[in-house]
Amino acid sequence: AGAAAEARFISSAKGKGLFATKNIRKGETVFVERPVVSSQFLWNALYNYRACDHCLRALETAEENAQRLLGKSSLVLPHPEQCSIRKDLHQQCPRCQVQLCCRPDHSYGSCLCLPPAFHSPASPDLLSSLSESHRNMHYPPETSSIMLMARMVATIKQAKDKEWWVKAFSQFCSKTANEEEEIVHKLLGDKFKGQLELLRLLFTEALYDEYLSRWFTPEGFRSLFALVGTNGQGIGTSSLSQWVHACDALDLPMLQREELDAFIDQLYKDIEKESGEFLNCEGSGLYVLQSCCNHSCIPNAETSFPENNFLLHLTALEDIEAGEEICISYLDCCQRERSRHSRNKILRENYLFTCSCPKCLAQADDADVTSDEEEEGEGETDDAELEDEMTDV
Repeated sequence: AGAAAEARFISSAKGKGLFATKNIRKGETVFVERPVVSSQFLWNALYNYRACDHCLRALETAEENAQRLLGKSSLVLPHPEQCSIRKDLHQQCPRCQVQLCCRPDHSYGSCLCLPPAFHSPASPDLLSSLSESHRNMHYPPETSSIMLMARMVATIKQAKDKEWWVKAFSQFCSKTANEEEEIVHKLLGDKFKGQLELLRLLFTEALYDEYLSRWFTPEGFRSLFALVGTNGQGIGTSSLSQWVHACDALDLPMLQREELDAFIDQLYKDIEKESGEFLNCEGSGLYVLQSCCNHSCIPNAETSFPENNFLLHLTALEDIEAGEEICISYLDCCQRERSRHSRNKILRENYLFTCSCPKCLAQADDADVTSDEEEEGEGETDDAELEDEMTDV
């Protein structure tokens, strides 16, 4: 899958990067990648966003999805044949009762249902305590999950070639001890040291494995937590959005097209009033190739999940020449339009680096202030506070 791109070491400061091995045309899929491990977010699952425990595909039909988000069980969607969800193919894991839309490659690495040799009677309760504790420390919008770490342990526990998996996980970029503390602080808040230790004790009680003993030490657990926080790629799936895309592609008479478009527009407005912005089944995964993609404020590629499951597609936004670095943006479209100062504040806080992409270098002489538009939109912003602090130094 990665024939068009390969990871290369750039420098000790920048680490690895992803480079094109051949000319890639705009709009071309660079690669499709499956995660090493993935997991639905805990709050997302608690609020009945139902996803396959293995591939994260949404399990509700588009109509059920819209009914739940609207709080209106009587809603009927037109063109139900455009929904691709096949409920007749769904199954349940006989051991742990999780819902699946596909047959996992192995019996338990994809879910946390340990084979009998690893089971203790308390295992489900211990995992439940671990999940609840993490939920109470990390509220929506979720960016990480302790269960991704649990699946890393579970995968190695049941693997025949344990060392292969340890090496696979070691490919993800690591941080210094100080950087790790910053990441954990960002994810858990001001009381992060005590909270991290509580999570470590629960994690150890539920999943301890002698082969991975270093992952359960205070330093090893902090590193693992930071690794997931740094490299976890958000995954979003939605049967409703898949239905909308399918409806958009229908060849309809003009009047029917206008009626359908008006119905969909109103549906999204009503859902936003009722449920806000949380429309998708959401989770995160670890992707070896994608994790090597560095950031640029003018990216030449972007990630997406067009198959409505955990398969990540990297698509070229521009023509990319062989040997050229492939960069994605860690910022959304609106954030990329902000001033260099504002962009770098977000990147420093969330990813611990200052960007030196061509756009940032071209704006290097710009004043370290936010634009008038931003100040009007934000009032007394964190940016202004940061500027005051910098002035005081």
